[in-house]
Amino acid sequence: MAADTTLFTADRFAAAARAAGATAPESVLAEVGTELVNRWSEPQRHYHTGEHLAACLDLVGDEPVVALAVWGHDAVYDPTAADNEERSAVLTGELLAECQVPAPVIEEVVRLVRLTAGHSVAPGDRNGALLADADLAILAAPWPDYVRYVAAVRAEYAHVPDDLWRIGRSTVLQSLLTLPTLYHHTPALEPAARANLHRELDSLTTPAPPG
Repeated sequence: MAADTTLFTADRFAAAARAAGATAPESVLAEVGTELVNRWSEPQRHYHTGEHLAACLDLVGDEPVVALAVWGHDAVYDPTAADNEERSAVLTGELLAECQVPAPVIEEVVRLVRLTAGHSVAPGDRNGALLADADLAILAAPWPDYVRYVAAVRAEYAHVPDDLWRIGRSTVLQSLLTLPTLYHHTPALEPAARANLHRELDSLTTPAPPG
């Protein structure tokens, strides 16, 4: 299904960039924003779409630096690659430099994009906590919504055989469950998220009954 691009517009990117100190002409901000909108609308995306982007933007609210990290955090999304976060970080830094965002802001945004590779947030890292909470919010969704999220991610990895998917997905779930906390600003989400993760992990690791 095509992404609803009214939820994540080039103007929305430009507003965040301006609020973060961008000094490039409006035409440059529009061009960069359009590139990002196009990236988030790529056909290989089923969960990591503009809807995910828009949901994260809504959750981080009036925080332009974190909002720019949201725009960048999955700007590169190739399900066959293992370095999407690093490539996204590099691309985000380049695009923000085109927008003439101040260098310290670019450095912070790039750091935040890299953080999404593992969602490990250091104590006192307010920006990191805000971004990680938004990116992982889906984990605490009601079970039917969580199942749809998993199905969308599976669709992105349709090239992976079922046995390898179960192994890889189990590793991801176990990595998330070993984090000391999943949510820093929204701790009320923690029980539901961990219950969903355990439930999915059990479904992946429990042998199927004989046919």
